[in-house]
Amino acid sequence: MMTTNFKIGDIIEGEVTGIQNYGVFISLSDTEQGLIHISECRHGYMTEIDDFVKIGQKLKVMIIDIDEFTNKISLSMRVLQKLNTPPFPARSKRRRKRYTPNIGFSSLAKKLPHWIDEALKEIEQDDFTDKVRV
Repeated sequence: MMTTNFKIGDIIEGEVTGIQNYGVFISLSDTEQGLIHISECRHGYMTEIDDFVKIGQKLKVMIIDIDEFTNKISLSMRVLQKLNTPPFPARSKRRRKRYTPNIGFSSLAKKLPHWIDEALKEIEQDDFTDKVRV
């Protein structure tokens, strides 16, 4: 069983030795190499790794996992990149108040005396017409 000199969390500089559509192989020492999966290359979606790195290029990477059975080393460049996030949460947008007609108990209370007066006038007219007919 081969033991590795590296630990999870180590930041090292390695050289790109191979590029596949799923990731980038990095030589960490004379005897060991690791893989940067395509999802760990940078924040966001990435289509072509060839446009991002070239063979022989030196990269600074962090070890994020070492498989204890196969001793495969997983690397990440993404954890070393600063993500632009605001220091405070986004303000929620205010909704415009929708138009509501002026109805309710207060408007009824204002109109009630007028309605009572109208009703009394109609009752008086009905009484008057009844007396005239008789």
